[in-house]
Amino acid sequence: MIEKTAAELASALNNGEISSVELTQAYLDRISAHNEQLNAFITVCEESALNQAKAADEKRANGDSTPLLGVPMAHKDIFCTEGVTTSCGSRMLHNFIAPYNATVVENFNAAGAVMLGKTNMDEFAMGSSNETSFFGPVRNPWDLERVPGGSSGGSAAAIAADLCGMATGTDTGGSIRQPAAFCGITGFKPSYGRVSRWGMIAFASSLDQAGPICKSAEDAALMTNVMAGLDIKDSTSADIATEDYTAQLGQSLEGIKIGIPKQHFAEGLSTGVEQSIRDALAEYEKLGATLKEIDLPNNHLSVSAYYVVAPAEASANLSRYDGVRYGYRCENPVDLEDMYKRTRSEGFGDEVKRRIMVGTYALSAGFYDAYYRKAQKIRRLIKNDFDAAFKDVDVVIGPTSPHTAFKLGAKTDPVAMYLEDIYTIAVNLAGLPGISIPAGMSDGLPIGMHIVGNDFAESRVLNVAHQFQLATDWHKQKPDLSGAGS
Repeated sequence: MIEKTAAELASALNNGEISSVELTQAYLDRISAHNEQLNAFITVCEESALNQAKAADEKRANGDSTPLLGVPMAHKDIFCTEGVTTSCGSRMLHNFIAPYNATVVENFNAAGAVMLGKTNMDEFAMGSSNETSFFGPVRNPWDLERVPGGSSGGSAAAIAADLCGMATGTDTGGSIRQPAAFCGITGFKPSYGRVSRWGMIAFASSLDQAGPICKSAEDAALMTNVMAGLDIKDSTSADIATEDYTAQLGQSLEGIKIGIPKQHFAEGLSTGVEQSIRDALAEYEKLGATLKEIDLPNNHLSVSAYYVVAPAEASANLSRYDGVRYGYRCENPVDLEDMYKRTRSEGFGDEVKRRIMVGTYALSAGFYDAYYRKAQKIRRLIKNDFDAAFKDVDVVIGPTSPHTAFKLGAKTDPVAMYLEDIYTIAVNLAGLPGISIPAGMSDGLPIGMHIVGNDFAESRVLNVAHQFQLATDWHKQKPDLSGAGS
């Protein structure tokens, strides 16, 4: 039962094939058996999960048929959860117990979902491999010597290993989609502003977006129905009407126009990944779609622009961690300045400190115009490229990552790590919706296909992904965990 999609689990619960308590216990047993090897969960909430499951069963017995009622899930440890540690993968917040729920968490609670626990992540969501966590790296269920991708690698690994039915993630430059590609699952980043950021610990405020990590596009649609909507507590929340994101999942792709960015099929793309994506595009042609090569001329500038904008915003957002109000504080400071310096130097990891320093430099007097302002202008050019493309095509499709999951410790050069998100970063800079779905295998490792839509075209993106999954079974492939736990 635990290998089923969230949609299938919801159906099984509605049909009385299993109770939420039984299903929750099955997942808790699975976590107990495999989390030591995978390190996907930071916190497991066994008692409260079983209580939530019991309440869900009682609601269903009384006639409640809310779609995700009683389905067990996990939250990335970047979302505040009342009464539960919210660490953001950092020593700085290792002892922080949130006094309130993030809006995303509150929405899933209202939908009756069962929270199994909090998943591991790159520290403050800064990373592309899930190796920067204070709690140690997450391992890829397909190969325990490889990374799951980051920063939402804990959620991605948990889904791939059937440790939960669905999970939340956040995506600042690809942190939902790249781990989804590496772990052979579905990861969806909605348009910027579509999902509330309130109670989601900030990395880069103009880029961060929450989204679903799950087993299918149908699951992503069900989760987006719960997550999306205006939140008056979030000033960046979009006041644009939501819809039932499952309603268009049955639409034919006959006549749909798919843009193929030539920049995404250039130097650096592995042969195995390229062949799988081209095979997938051929499948779309069988489904009635037409392909058209498009040009995104400023795409090559996206990584450079991102690594000015994101660190600049991070340096501002992380200034609040000073040892005064909450979180880690150094021992026996001699004065206030010593407390600030030692708290931040001891509480933050190397990658976080690196980005704070880069961001502070970019925002400093004399450099703001040369770096931050110029990066924002490039960001506008990148958005213009997409706007032009969407006048001619309905969606843009390419690889999610230039290669499959790499070995733990293989990338020690920060710049090489930054280039991991070369195909995904532009979508965050432009604020567009994007999804990664499994589209093939190479040397026993999954390959992700990246589908991007125009502003707030979530339903179209989800349907294009769903139709591919109806025609193929790549999303049903499972890693063998027989050697990873009892």
